[in-house]
Amino acid sequence: MRAARYDRYGPPEVLYEGRAPKPVAGPGEVLVRVHAVSVNGGEIAGRAGKLRLLTGNRFPKAVGIDFTGEVAEQGAGVTGLRAGDRVWGALPRGRFGSAAEFVAVRPRQLARAPEGIDLVEAAALPVGTTAITALRDKARLRKGERLLVRGASGGVGNTAVQLGRAFGAHVTALAGARNLDLVRELGADEAFDYATTGPADLGRFDVVFDTVGTGLGAYRGLLAPRGRMVAIAFDLEKAASSVSYLLASAVFGPRRVRFFSGNPRHDLFADLTRYVESGALRAVVDTVHPLADIAGAHRALEAGGVRGKHVVRIV
Repeated sequence: MRAARYDRYGPPEVLYEGRAPKPVAGPGEVLVRVHAVSVNGGEIAGRAGKLRLLTGNRFPKAVGIDFTGEVAEQGAGVTGLRAGDRVWGALPRGRFGSAAEFVAVRPRQLARAPEGIDLVEAAALPVGTTAITALRDKARLRKGERLLVRGASGGVGNTAVQLGRAFGAHVTALAGARNLDLVRELGADEAFDYATTGPADLGRFDVVFDTVGTGLGAYRGLLAPRGRMVAIAFDLEKAASSVSYLLASAVFGPRRVRFFSGNPRHDLFADLTRYVESGALRAVVDTVHPLADIAGAHRALEAGGVRGKHVVRIV
């Protein structure tokens, strides 16, 4: 089958469309015919070699974490799904390889995809599970609270803006100048250019949701006395100091920083489907790339200034 591959760590140019063995649906697994995937920061760090202590030096390697597609077949013992069902999901944490024609996963890693949306467009939305976990489950965002979203026009950030609006919060968004119109359209009550607006220019917030990973201390300082901050990224170049800060914040004072790495399962994807079908969330796609341009998709995300997600079409 066709699949995105790379034979050494390096820049986006190491990626290519190659061939890989077609997986089979083993007992308790589902074989999904993939329609599209999105490009995520974690796989970019992996491809660049920044996670090599975890990923090792065996090549070729694959890319792709989330996916949308159709059930192709079910392995023994799988119930509740049948060939042709529209689904979306993600590979288990630490596994890459959804940027391929087929992927085999357990049913707990996916859910029914929402109706009324093209599966290629829908590939921009699986990261919404991260925003659901951050705002609903970690921060417990409540109606009427003030929410700040850093990186508000990115893949996770734009879903956080939409969910913040749906939860009844007052949403302030930080994004690039050319994307301020987008985040306002998505529901931000206020939108500021991060290049000209710093922490000192902002007020107090009940919840800060950080998708950027730098300057965590300065943004934590914006929290109200009972405020909560959730971070989903930190500066890999300063990993030791970032981790030390996160640990220290958990010990000192109530305004600690909650950090987590997403590993969504069936229930979260099912929740995501309901949010989309209710109208609370819509897909924001920056660019759709063919699989043959997997390097271009990675290059574009690394360049920054993204409006939503870069999606890679497989079919």
